Amino acid sequence: MDAVIKPLRAAGADAEASSKSGSSKGGSGTARPTRSEAEAAVQTLLQYIGEDSSREGLVDTPRRVVEAYDELFRGYHQSPDELLERTFGETAGYDDFVLVRDIGFTSHCEHHMMPFYGKAHIAYAPVDRVVGLSKLARLVDVFASRLQTQEHLTAQIVTAIEKTLKPRGVAVVIEAEHTCMSVRGVGKEGASTLTTRFTGLFRTDPQLQGRFLSMVRGPER
Repeated sequence: MDAVIKPLRAAGADAEASSKSGSSKGGSGTARPTRSEAEAAVQTLLQYIGEDSSREGLVDTPRRVVEAYDELFRGYHQSPDELLERTFGETAGYDDFVLVRDIGFTSHCEHHMMPFYGKAHIAYAPVDRVVGLSKLARLVDVFASRLQTQEHLTAQIVTAIEKTLKPRGVAVVIEAEHTCMSVRGVGKEGASTLTTRFTGLFRTDPQLQGRFLSMVRGPER
């Protein structure tokens, strides 16, 4: 019998609770700042770069930035386990792997808090149950909506699929451009980073891994 999927807790609910009580816990276990404290921090940054935070165009900027952060980093309030909880067993004996290609995403580098964006390609070899295809795309969004490194993002996606679905193997390829490298620092626009992770059959069977990579590249690439 299929499990009943639980609704994900909205990021806005946590943010609103924090703004009222200031008692939410951050990743380090310390008290989470209130919304007003977060807005004050943005105002400090504006003043740090030499802006007049009281001028007309910037009066509402602290509020807008905090609201944007609630949206961009909503992944901290979402559960990948709950997302993959519901599976389906009516596969008519399907015994090949499932591939979802070209899953677009945007994340933020944890070193400079600047965006990196690209595509993720995910495949898994199910045992007897599969997950809805949209859930794989949503899984990418959950982890991408947190401060990340591309390597960590790749590993987290694989680990979540293995933990919940327990397939015969998982393969993930992520290709992305990092703005912390393209618009600052070395300024190499167009440079892309590729990360991969293979487990189970995709690690032990070179032909299966090769077929996956060939399907990811596609005839037009």
